[in-house]
Amino acid sequence: MTKEEVLEKVLFHAKLRGLSKNTQDEYYTKTKQFQNHFDKPATELGMDDIQQYLYHLLNDRKLSSGTVNTYNSGIRFLYNIALDTPLNLNKIPRHRTLRRFPDILTRDEVTALLNSCDNLRDKTILLTMYSSGLRLNEAANLKASDIDSKNMQILIRNGKGGKDRYAILSEINLENLREYWMQYRPKEWLFYSRNHTGTHITSAAIQDVFKKAKVISGINKHITTHTLRHSFATHLLENGVSIFHIKQLLGHSDISTTTFYLHLVKISELKVVSPLDALYERSKNHA
Repeated sequence: MTKEEVLEKVLFHAKLRGLSKNTQDEYYTKTKQFQNHFDKPATELGMDDIQQYLYHLLNDRKLSSGTVNTYNSGIRFLYNIALDTPLNLNKIPRHRTLRRFPDILTRDEVTALLNSCDNLRDKTILLTMYSSGLRLNEAANLKASDIDSKNMQILIRNGKGGKDRYAILSEINLENLREYWMQYRPKEWLFYSRNHTGTHITSAAIQDVFKKAKVISGINKHITTHTLRHSFATHLLENGVSIFHIKQLLGHSDISTTTFYLHLVKISELKVVSPLDALYERSKNHA
């Protein structure tokens, strides 16, 4: 079997299992990189090669444990599913990843970031991502028809896990989108690629827009496009929105994923009184 035939098998089985387009692309890419590293098809590689490759990613390329785990998942799918060659998973264990608190943008920093965009299209993209808590690929794949101004919501098609959901549409964002529509007149896709291919904007292009705005705004935090989503959820919590409502807006399957944002809220924003202070206040009132 050639390397190309292996890749075709990976794509075939990923589609057969109904995996999301992102997951399909992820497994395809990881398989391609694995084969190219040895310049051999995966059918000619074994457990020793897999272990050496994962070690190379960790030791030589210095990739994070979380990133190496994505390669691990791709290789497991490649052999266990696509090639029907079960692996001894004990020999290629996943790494336990530490989840550190991500940097969150303040409200002033969000404003500075948006104001740093030098054209209406770029500002509308970032404004929509923050105001609705969208993932990168969700923003890239928006269609003009997904904007439901009557019900003040945005339809997110085929989100993470292949699920559709509705995101909130803010009044300010709607005004901005209307101005954007008047200027750009989008047809099928809401945000088109600038190379005039008639396709929607790519995730990489949105990342470039974000990086440019970050540099111009002078924000020194370690942030990515996903920081807009983190900031959306954190700011909602600080405004007193229920964690269960935020779960629905973010499209999380498990509430435990959403509760992580509780750790990001500043103590000062919670306006909570320590039980010790309440106890002393009660004692003073009864004195």
